Amino acid sequence: MTTRTLLLVATVLSTALPAVAHADEPKPFPGKSSKWQGFTRHDFKVGDLDATVVVPEKALAGKPWVWRGEFFGAFADADVALVKAGWHLAYVRVPDLFGSPKAIKPWEAFHEAMVKEYGLHPKPGLIGLSRGGLYCMNWAATHPERTLAVYLDNAVCDFKSWPGGMPKKLGTGKGSEGEWKKLLAAYDFKTDADALAYKLNPVDNLAPLAKAKIPLLLVYGDKDTVVPHAENSELVYDRYKAMSGPVERVVKPGQDHHPHGLKDVAPVVKFFTDALDPKK
Repeated sequence: MTTRTLLLVATVLSTALPAVAHADEPKPFPGKSSKWQGFTRHDFKVGDLDATVVVPEKALAGKPWVWRGEFFGAFADADVALVKAGWHLAYVRVPDLFGSPKAIKPWEAFHEAMVKEYGLHPKPGLIGLSRGGLYCMNWAATHPERTLAVYLDNAVCDFKSWPGGMPKKLGTGKGSEGEWKKLLAAYDFKTDADALAYKLNPVDNLAPLAKAKIPLLLVYGDKDTVVPHAENSELVYDRYKAMSGPVERVVKPGQDHHPHGLKDVAPVVKFFTDALDPKK
C-alpha cells in the first residue's frame, strides 16, 4: 500500500469515526422543560407513557438514578437531597396498577429507554412510598439484575393488608373497598378468593432479592393505621433478615402513615451511595 493510499484511508477513518461515536452518545431528554426544586425537570413521552426526569447540576459518574414508584413530588426531601448529590430522579406514570404485571411491563419499556437511549445507570435505586412499595418490590423481585437498592417508606408490601385491611377482614388497617376493586381489576382477579390465593406479594416473594443481595432500607411509623407495620415493613424486615438479605430500618415511634419521610434524610442518601459503591 502506497503512502498516498494510507493517507487516504486515514482521512476516511478520521471523518467516519466521530460519526459512529456520536451515534452512540445518549440522547438529550426531550419534551417540556421546567424547574423542580431548582433543578431542570423534563416531562416527555416514552411510547404512550408519561415520564418525568429531574437532572442534577453535576451528575455522578455512571449517571446513577433513583426511580419513584408512585406519588412523584410527595414528601420528596430525600429525592431532592439525592438530586443535589448528583443522582437523576425519574418517574413514569402507571397509576392504579398496584405493582401488578400490567405495571411491570411498561416499567420495562421505561427502564430500557432510560438506560439505552438516555445513558442512565443500568441499575436504578427504587423509592417506594406507600403503595409505591408494591411497584418497587415487584420490580426488584422480577428484575434483581436491574435493581441497585430499594428504599421503602411506610410501604405497602402485602395488598391483603392494604387495600384489603379491615373492610375485607384481611388485616388490621383501615383498608379501602374502592381501591380493592381497582386492585382486582389490575391483577385480573375474578374474585376475592383469587387475590387471597396469590403468592407473589412482596412479603412472600423476597427470595429473588435476597439471592441477589439487594439492599433494603425500611422507614416506617409503628402506629400506622393505614399500612400497619406488623403486616408490611416489619414483616419484610424479619423475613429478609432471616434470609441473610442486607436490610436496615428506621422506626418512627408513635408515627402514623403520615407524614412520610425523615427529618434528616442523610441516612437515605448514604444508603443509596453505599449501594452504588459498597467499598466506601
